[in-house]
Amino acid sequence: MSERGEAPAAAASAGAGGEMPAKKQKLSSDENSNPGDLSGDENDDAVSIESGTNTERPDTPTNTPNAPGRKSWGKGKWKSKKCKYSFKCVNSLKEDHGQPLFGVQFNWHSKEGDPLVFATVGSNRVTLYECHSQGEIRLLQSYVDADADENFYTCAWTYDSNTSHPLLAVAGSRGIIRIINPITMQCIKHYVGHGNAINELKFHPRDPNLLLSDYDLLGEKIMSCGMDHSLKLWRINSKRMINAIKESYEYNPNKTNRPFISQKIHFPDFSTRDIHRNYVDCVRWLGDLILSKSCENAIVCWKPGKMEDDIDKIKPSESNVTILGRFDYSQCDIWYMRFSMDFWQKMLALGNQVGKLYVWDLEIEDPHKAKCTTLTHPKCVAAIRQTSFSRDSSILIAVCDDASIWRWDRLR
Repeated sequence: MSERGEAPAAAASAGAGGEMPAKKQKLSSDENSNPGDLSGDENDDAVSIESGTNTERPDTPTNTPNAPGRKSWGKGKWKSKKCKYSFKCVNSLKEDHGQPLFGVQFNWHSKEGDPLVFATVGSNRVTLYECHSQGEIRLLQSYVDADADENFYTCAWTYDSNTSHPLLAVAGSRGIIRIINPITMQCIKHYVGHGNAINELKFHPRDPNLLLSDYDLLGEKIMSCGMDHSLKLWRINSKRMINAIKESYEYNPNKTNRPFISQKIHFPDFSTRDIHRNYVDCVRWLGDLILSKSCENAIVCWKPGKMEDDIDKIKPSESNVTILGRFDYSQCDIWYMRFSMDFWQKMLALGNQVGKLYVWDLEIEDPHKAKCTTLTHPKCVAAIRQTSFSRDSSILIAVCDDASIWRWDRLR
């Protein structure tokens, strides 16, 4: 953790419907807090777009001869395709606190035609922006935690199922999850229970009220990662968990003195330490496959068990893993540098510690020949902590250690 100073934490969530008031606001009652002014950064024309490819083919612990990725990977002939994604830097700005921005997330729950809204988190600040045409980034709201020592690390959007209001969940070094309603501009809930910092927040893909780490697309499994190099699979579609979720909707604390009976699951359904040899700081599902990274200059695509094994039938005693491919890059060997995918899981993006952005095309037949577009700007030289695509994949936002925000628009 010394590479980046402090442990990261968790963040935000937003939802569908409702227009957000466009002005600064405070997360706390600290009247002396300054929600923050923004300084624009002029964009030069010196933006380079380069194409590359993954050239290394790694060994797998199971010595599987094939190394396909998705279900289509490994079937038929493997063809190298040219990366079809190009981007141009159209704007940048810097938040006035000057501290690292650890998290950024677009609100994917907005309706078609609504403005594209994203949130950033860093220091004790949560800020909402709106993307407009001609590269414009408009400040909507800014929230400041009353504790100057709070450091928000990550964010995730959801929505209120009753009002359809967008909601943003934020968390960080203090281990407190705060839920913000941007429509009413209030922190409507806060949850205390974590013993330490919160590094990641994700909402269930189908139930907007379930908050955890990283779900698969069906919301039946989660994958956790940690500083002990391990990756663990947990199933939440067991009868025990389904009943607990159902009972949580029926529980009313105003009608009983009995606390809700929380389920305590102590043992994962699968665990491995064979993928990485250092802290694991980011993991995402790609269909039934898993993408994860550490401080080793590579995102690894893998699956529990052997290639032919059904992931839903993997047993806790399973010791095999199959590595299907690697997405290699350079100068990214510090902890807590998180990648992202677009809504349709067609693109993968990651920034490195010197301000370079890598974008991979996931619509390929051979993951070892994945084409990569490298995005650079002469003024973007700080570590890029996280990226986020708009739901329509037209905009890619990157946030950096120097509090800067960079907007890249996709060229059609």
